[in-house]
Amino acid sequence: MAEHIDATALDEAVRFTSDLIRIDTTNRGQGEGVERPAAEYVAERLAEAGLDPVLLEKAPGRTNVVARVSGTDPGADALLVHGHLDVVPADPAEWSVHPFSGEIADGVVWGRGAVDMKDSDAMVLAVVRAWARAGVRPRRDIVLAFTADEEDTAQFGSGYLVASRPELFDGCTEAIGESGAFTFHPGDGRRFYPVAAGERGTAWLTLTATGRAGHGSKINRTNAVTRLAAAVNRIGEHTWPVRLSPTVRAALTELATLYDLPLPDLDAPDPEALAAGVDDLLARLGPAAALLAPTVRNSANPTMLDAGYKVNVIPGSATAHVDGRVVPGGDEEFTTTLDRLTGPDVAWDYLHHEIPLQAPVDAPVFAVMREALLHFDPDAHVIPYCMSGGTDAKQFSRLGVTGYGFMPLRLPEGFDYQAMFHGVDERVPVDALHFGTRVLDRALRAL
Repeated sequence: MAEHIDATALDEAVRFTSDLIRIDTTNRGQGEGVERPAAEYVAERLAEAGLDPVLLEKAPGRTNVVARVSGTDPGADALLVHGHLDVVPADPAEWSVHPFSGEIADGVVWGRGAVDMKDSDAMVLAVVRAWARAGVRPRRDIVLAFTADEEDTAQFGSGYLVASRPELFDGCTEAIGESGAFTFHPGDGRRFYPVAAGERGTAWLTLTATGRAGHGSKINRTNAVTRLAAAVNRIGEHTWPVRLSPTVRAALTELATLYDLPLPDLDAPDPEALAAGVDDLLARLGPAAALLAPTVRNSANPTMLDAGYKVNVIPGSATAHVDGRVVPGGDEEFTTTLDRLTGPDVAWDYLHHEIPLQAPVDAPVFAVMREALLHFDPDAHVIPYCMSGGTDAKQFSRLGVTGYGFMPLRLPEGFDYQAMFHGVDERVPVDALHFGTRVLDRALRAL
């Protein structure tokens, strides 16, 4: 397969990343965010490539862009390629460079969104523009979606698009989005490219304890704060049982083979034996276990507390928030466990609830992504993995679209990709953008 990525495309991938970073699209939650300037920038770049982008908003400023690239096979299913335009907040005082500078220095592009995920948006733009210059078309229709509000609830972004404009995604059966196909260095000379074929579900919770309000000097056995604190402690200290999705099973099997380690009985009927076997394998895998450890279990982390208004007043209620994540197939266990851990004196409800996802790792689309990565890095290993968090793929799954995380970056050893997400001094190497643009071009034309 001939490559159609020229020097212009490589330069554009870098320049577009920098330009998009300089457009502050901070999403502070609760509906506070403005993606429109970035959406207009993307739409202009797509229109220059001869496409017909559509800008869509649920609320002023919360703008999405959708465009379709026509394929050569009108009978083929369409492919969705999606990326979000919003970013999480960044405090300039904590950064080495201003987080919205988009500075390019020493072979690195700096700023909020450099890996999450304006770099990916830029690479996609660079690829489709290179196709337009070369007169190249993909085999199947490719729908491009650049969304708002992914960093919060997606109600202004992919959630709105799926509910209000599903016809824009007609024919789409599979999708690629964040955040897989990055280089993971386990420290032993190997290079892994984890391609996401699943996501844990989102279960953000509100806990509410009620009790008898009163004077802080009086004994109070129905203290709402005490009740809440006890429930929060139980949740925080709980050890969840191992629950393996097909993706995680496949990843454990591949890594055990690569490291020549015995594979435990992944179908062990005894939960304690299963947990012991999996935890032992993870320990033997060393740094490589970081790809899997967050996704072999459900999790629930208390993150926020709110109670009272004066030190000598016992409040009648107290609230907490918990960030819960649920493995594919783990929903029932999650709810029954939370009922038990909160107890009779604390109520809980979902603040935000999204389903877990599972995609087949033996599908042709996964094989194509593997081939594209190995074509440009033949000594590496491509493995499936399940994302510990969530993406817009959850929303698009409601249209029957199977989602994968595939936004390639070849990263140098010592570059902590995961720490860049929502972290200080977020940045991406220029070489990584060049690699990702080439891999995306090859994969998208073969899918």
